[in-house]
Order: sequence, then structure tokens, then C-alpha cells
Amino acid sequence: MERVKVEMEFIFRASPAIIYKFLTSPDCLIRWFCDEADITGDKFTYTWSGADEIATLVDDIEEERLKFKWEDADDAEEYLEFRMSKSPVTNTSILEITDFCDDDEVEDTKALWESQMKVLQGVTGG
Repeated sequence: MERVKVEMEFIFRASPAIIYKFLTSPDCLIRWFCDEADITGDKFTYTWSGADEIATLVDDIEEERLKFKWEDADDAEEYLEFRMSKSPVTNTSILEITDFCDDDEVEDTKALWESQMKVLQGVTGG
């Protein structure tokens, strides 16, 4: 099965600072992303339905970018990245997500991120 890069963009009324907090704080992560979250140094442990997934934070530019490598990834080149910016025209925040999935899972992956982003938009005020 071929792995493919999935890139998506979402618009938020919340500032990059608020979005960043919701990506890096266990108390905030459990409100939209996972059932439990633990952060120890650069290791982020996310729990869904009792199963842990561990990601290592490999790049962190506060309020701009977070890049993670999954501990159990089959391909060392794959990552999960969140990029935050502010539109000078609309004054809204833009959250760009880069993820990877099997080529037959692209639509499911996009649907999952769209669902998660609706929740994140709700908890951040839009």
C-alpha cells in the first residue's frame, strides 16, 4: 500500500496563540483530540479508547509550527505537522495540517481531520 501526504487548511477566529495552546496542553488536547494526553519533555502520549500512541515533538516554533514524528510510524520520513498563521486580509487564523495515510484512506483521513477541526473550532470560539 502506497503512503501519501495529506495537506489540509482550516480557518479559525481564534488567534494562533489560542490554537497553539490547544495543540500543546494536555487539558486542552482532551477537549478535542484524544481521550487522555500526557506530555513529558518532547514526548506526547495520546490515548484513544485505552490505546496509547506516542509522538516525538521534533520542531516547535511557538504559535507558528509544531511537527511530530510518530514512534510507531513505518516510514521515518512521515510526520504530523500543524502550521499556524494569521491572514492579514481577513484577520482570521489559518491552521494547516500535514499528515500521511495509505492511498486508499485519503478520504477517511480528510473526514477525520474535518470532524476534529469542527470540534477544535467549537472549543476555541470559532
